[in-house]
Amino acid sequence: MSAPGKVFLVGAGPGDPGLITAKGLRLLRQAQVVVYDRLVNERLVGEAPPEAERIYVGKWPRRDALSQEEINQVLVAKGREGKRVVRLKGGDPFVFGRGGEEVEALVEAGIPFEVVPGVTSAIAVPAYAGIPLTHRKVASSFTVVSGSEDPSKPESAIDWGALASGSGTLVVLMGWESLPQIVETLVRHGKAPDTPVALVQDGTGPCQRTVTGTLADIVARAREEGLVPPVVAVIGEVARFRQRFRWFDTSPLFGKRVLVTRSRVQASALSEMLIGLGAEPVELSTIEVRPLEDASPLDAALGRLGQYCWVVFTSANGVEAAFNRLAALGKDARAFGQARVCAIGPATAQALRGYGVRADYVPEQYTSEAVAAGLGSRGLNGERVLLLRTDIEGEPLAEGLARLGAQAEQAVAYRTATPAESAGRARELLAGGKIDVATFTSSSTVRNLLDLLAGDASPLQGVTVACIGPVTARTARKLGLRVDVEAKVHTIQGLVEALAEHFESGGR
Repeated sequence: MSAPGKVFLVGAGPGDPGLITAKGLRLLRQAQVVVYDRLVNERLVGEAPPEAERIYVGKWPRRDALSQEEINQVLVAKGREGKRVVRLKGGDPFVFGRGGEEVEALVEAGIPFEVVPGVTSAIAVPAYAGIPLTHRKVASSFTVVSGSEDPSKPESAIDWGALASGSGTLVVLMGWESLPQIVETLVRHGKAPDTPVALVQDGTGPCQRTVTGTLADIVARAREEGLVPPVVAVIGEVARFRQRFRWFDTSPLFGKRVLVTRSRVQASALSEMLIGLGAEPVELSTIEVRPLEDASPLDAALGRLGQYCWVVFTSANGVEAAFNRLAALGKDARAFGQARVCAIGPATAQALRGYGVRADYVPEQYTSEAVAAGLGSRGLNGERVLLLRTDIEGEPLAEGLARLGAQAEQAVAYRTATPAESAGRARELLAGGKIDVATFTSSSTVRNLLDLLAGDASPLQGVTVACIGPVTARTARKLGLRVDVEAKVHTIQGLVEALAEHFESGGR
């Protein structure tokens, strides 16, 4: 037999993927096998290497995908295969996570293991609801209990009488089904019926909902609001702070499901910004950047960079593609010689700075007319200009430069394609009002999404459409979309800020 691998029990936190520890994330990114629960955020699972085996062992109330014993066997089996296994568990592995049972199985099998603590929902969920579990004026202690057992049974393992008489905060996890019995038991043991209670569903996530009340009315209020598991209950005077201290669910994009149509590689920056404002990003890659099948025309153009008066980059992808080819040719930024560089857009300018090139001109507007006019004001008569572009861009900028007297040449730097695997998912995501906002960062993302929908724009009716700038917005309107948000600053940051302003001002 080969040497056993190692199993890491990693606490994934309660929902917000940003709450995983630095160590947990590092181990996840090195995993060969990931075994994960229902409450683990899918974005975290996506942090594992693409080649890692993913095994879902999620449990639903009274509806388990695998029994605990079967989960234990999976961990042991993968460990015996010599694999590096990350067992992602919601919250903390040892706080009502049955991590102790999994460790026991690993010990008996002789499989090496480590436990990486996580942020438990008992602490994180109340905090995201604006509820401090302790406060010097009202509560100096808190108790966390499992609500998965019936408190009215004759031999409860929990001393409900002591909990009812205590002055500290009581946090109940997994107690939604038994909430009526818990409330009745606490009141029967002397807890005042007017004791404040807060129930938080889907805590720390964009679908978080909070219902407040007292022991006397919280069950009725929660049922009226239609709460469903997972729910964390906070019982005690600290629940009164909820209205004054709430912060997470007041974010401008809180609860909005936002479609991110950028390429898979570029989606993360936009998604992170959206998460920071309370949104739930839903990534659907509508564009895929591919290298050229024949790079010889591009190589020829790059070989004479120093002969041009201006070199125009239309995108960050074009910058990366061009510098990849320069490297293949044994060249670097010195190949530009005396040529001046134009970057269309701040993101393109930033990409150039990453290669040690500072753009001489970054136009304020990104239309072909504006770019041509801006370059023309700097003198183009008889000058050679190289336009590095994608394979789907047309001729307007080159024609505009030629009209101003330039000798405009074009070279395709990279190809774009629509990912075939995204077609079915596009229709699925846009069916039944699952998406609130669709973001577009280029004309290509608009065209490609419509291609994935077979030209049918109707699934986007009722969806807020947000475009990064006028060129993208013009394409969207031409293809039959109503544009609700157009960023004034044509960057990812500007797009997110425009979205936030739209909803803060009452937009829908």
